[in-house]
Amino acid sequence: MPDKTLIPADIESRGEAIYRERIRHLVEPHEKGKFVVIEIYSGDYEIGERDADATKRLLNRHPGGVTWAVRVGYPTAYRWTRLQAAHDD
Repeated sequence: MPDKTLIPADIESRGEAIYRERIRHLVEPHEKGKFVVIEIYSGDYEIGERDADATKRLLNRHPGGVTWAVRVGYPTAYRWTRLQAAHDD
């Protein structure tokens, strides 16, 4: 059963370690730009063009699992930007 007391930093640390040690060499560079979603307790993972699709497939196999995602070939899965409306000065 997943540890419900995990903080985001713990999830990130586990996910990064699994990706670095077990998965990265299998997916880079031929899956660049795709998402890898990892269930951090089992080490099982899914690859997809969309993170939501990969997460859904993974959670079907691991209901209640704890997941972490990365985008192959990028330092983070997501990039936050501020969109400026045309009417903003």
